[in-house]
Amino acid sequence: MHALLRKAACALAVCSVVPAAAAAGEWAPTKPVRIIVPIVGSTNDVLGRLVASKLEGILGQPVIVENKPGAGGNIGADLVAKSPPDGYTLLVGYNGPIAINKTLFDNMPYDPVTDLAPITLAVSSPQYLVVNPGLPVKSVADLVAWSKAHPGKLSYGSVATGSASHLTMEMLNEASGLGATHVPYRGASPALVDLVAGNVQAAFMVPGNVQQYVKEGRLRLLASTGEKRFPSTPDIPTMIESGYPHFVATSWIGFLAPAGTPRPIIDRYNKEIVKILHMPDVQQKLRDMEFEVVANTPEQFGAWIRTEVERWGKVIKATGAKAG
Repeated sequence: MHALLRKAACALAVCSVVPAAAAAGEWAPTKPVRIIVPIVGSTNDVLGRLVASKLEGILGQPVIVENKPGAGGNIGADLVAKSPPDGYTLLVGYNGPIAINKTLFDNMPYDPVTDLAPITLAVSSPQYLVVNPGLPVKSVADLVAWSKAHPGKLSYGSVATGSASHLTMEMLNEASGLGATHVPYRGASPALVDLVAGNVQAAFMVPGNVQQYVKEGRLRLLASTGEKRFPSTPDIPTMIESGYPHFVATSWIGFLAPAGTPRPIIDRYNKEIVKILHMPDVQQKLRDMEFEVVANTPEQFGAWIRTEVERWGKVIKATGAKAG
């Protein structure tokens, strides 16, 4: 009798280590997965590696992060768009290659709407409108009034021509007649150096890039660009509250696969990535980077992409911006 019980216990133990995915009939990879990050040294890279490290344990296969930068993110995104739709190549996508570049570039090698399959919009963040504290303004209205009173004097920095930080200020130029002059940089760091030094006077930047400067008093925060106030700065008004009813310009990061990837594969990745994004340690790291977790469905992410393509497309066409 004891022998039978031991055999039964052993059988139960064997069953318990069978992956839940197999027991549930879900898709599971049988070889390494790679996640393409189309930029180097960014929050996209940090998030991609954070999710990859958790996915390895869940999927039971190596998950390798590869940086494929260039052409505003187009090189990496195109690589994924042209990869086999078999679940072994994913993309960490963000505003540029997924929404902005479709209108910004004259010749796109892929269509982000039709050539990529959304998995989930992982995180989002507003942008902050910040100014050098030497500028005598304390609100968006003050900034517009000052610029109009001093024609040609206001300049703003951006992380690159065609970036969200560039196009968001152009949105304000278009909406208010601000008249600020664009000074593009190669990344956030040099732009912030000049902004803090007063060589440019204003910028739209993601919170993670400027929050410390604001706390130290080296930059002044005027407004955020989300639909609601950002949790980190509940006392700071949105651009909507500042008199611009349709002014929304968020930075975001999501996961995508090649178009044509079977739905069971998309569903498995959505389930696991959403689960990862809600893990307490992951959420803390994302809060430290000044991001809010979204973790929505493939359909919701797809609708968001279409909205963003239209939103940024209008700005690009109105301003005549082109890829630098």
